Amino acid sequence: MILSGIEISNRLGEDIIIDPFESNQLNPNSYNLKLHNELLVYNSPVLDMKKKNKATKIIIPEEGLLLDSRKLYLGRTLEYTETHNLVPMLEGRSSVGRLGLFVHITAGFGDVGFKGYWTLEIFCVQPIRVYPNTEICQIFYHSIEGKYKSYEGGKYQANKDIQTSMLYKDFEDK
Repeated sequence: MILSGIEISNRLGEDIIIDPFESNQLNPNSYNLKLHNELLVYNSPVLDMKKKNKATKIIIPEEGLLLDSRKLYLGRTLEYTETHNLVPMLEGRSSVGRLGLFVHITAGFGDVGFKGYWTLEIFCVQPIRVYPNTEICQIFYHSIEGKYKSYEGGKYQANKDIQTSMLYKDFEDK
C-alpha cells in the first residue's frame, strides 16, 4: 500500500524525516524532492565495475547547465531523508520525464531504515538545460508486511554527498 500525502505529512518526524520539508512540495501520494546544485561526471569514457571510477564535480549555476545527451551525470537531492517502518521509492516527475530527462536509471528502490541524500543517475535523450533547486523527482512510501531488518549499514547508508558506484567493493569481498 502506498501512503497518501496526508499520511506522509502525519508521519513526519516519526517514520519519515525530510529536511528541509516544504508543504507546497507535498502531493496526493508523494513528495517532490529538489536537485542540489552539484553534479559528478565520471572522468573516463570507459567505466570498470571492478574499480573505483574517478569523477569530477560540476556546479550548476543559477542560470542553468546544459547537459550532454552522451553523458551520465550523478546528482543528489537537496533534501536529506530518513525512512523507518516503510519502504521509500523514488521516481522522476512526469513533467521532467516528458522532457526526456531520466533522474534514476535503475536505482529508485530504497531500503527500510535508509538515511541520507538520494543519489540521482541523470541521463537525457537530448541536450537539456537543468537548474539547481528544481523539483526533479518524487519520493513515495510503501508499507511493509512481515518481520524485517532495517538497513543499518552498507555502502550508501548515511551519505552526505553524491556517491559514485561502489560496486567494486562487491568484488573485493569475494
